[in-house]
Amino acid sequence: MSSTASASAGPAQAPAAKPAFTPADRPIPDDDFGKVVAQGQRIFNDPATYAKAYVGNQLRCASCHLDAGRKTGSAPMWAAYVSYPAYRSKNHHVNTFAERLQGCFRFSMNGKAPPLGDPVLVALETYSYWLAQGAPLDPKIPGRGYPKLAKPAQTPDYHRGERVYQARCALCHAADGGGRHANNGVPAFPALWGDHSFNWGAGMGSISNAAGFIQANMPLGQGGSLSDQDAWDVAMFIDSHERPQDPRFTGDVATTRAKFHDSPMSMYGKTVEGVLLGSQSTPSGGSLRSAGKP
Repeated sequence: MSSTASASAGPAQAPAAKPAFTPADRPIPDDDFGKVVAQGQRIFNDPATYAKAYVGNQLRCASCHLDAGRKTGSAPMWAAYVSYPAYRSKNHHVNTFAERLQGCFRFSMNGKAPPLGDPVLVALETYSYWLAQGAPLDPKIPGRGYPKLAKPAQTPDYHRGERVYQARCALCHAADGGGRHANNGVPAFPALWGDHSFNWGAGMGSISNAAGFIQANMPLGQGGSLSDQDAWDVAMFIDSHERPQDPRFTGDVATTRAKFHDSPMSMYGKTVEGVLLGSQSTPSGGSLRSAGKP
């Protein structure tokens, strides 16, 4: 290349950022495939009704995967679908997408895993595949999971988080973290701790996961309105309360922490406000508890 040509060439352009995928807003097909997609959508939005045998609380898949699993920055299902099979350090092997769904029932839904091939798993996988149609097969697809917040300027603090919670979260999730129900008894906002929430093994039990979700999405409809520091603080406050026991519990809190929660992002096995977290947990799993009962 001549020096003239080199001089006339403009500065190198940085590669364009990958655009976030958006699932098509289209009706579910009216055929046998579509019937399974629709069933998966029903399970996703109301597992306590459509997958009752496998859930132990009244959370919905859509409690953490907003907009029926479509919303970027809220662990959308279309991004999860194209990211598996994948190795997970949580269970030390390559997981299929169906195995990943099993973990959601066991930990986030505080229930038990449907067996592989169960119609519940097939329907949820079919619904996720339908959302993902047209997405690239990419484990690093933009929009996957929850946003990763930078390390906070100040160490997350329980009491600062409590103030944020009471000011910005309690209206929907109740002052005691127990969530709220509509007038007909249907859960409207999920419990964030206590017997009706996710158990200690769930992904939201990680302060970093919770902080990323909260900053991007909460208060509902006002995502991005909290500072990163406020998100870290309120995540720490929420994850510093008792909830159902980790189903991998060894019989000893210290041993369970060392084996499954050896991370600064987990409050399990730490003492907060005089309580050794995990020591007063109700047993994990079982059947769906009746609203209002322990």
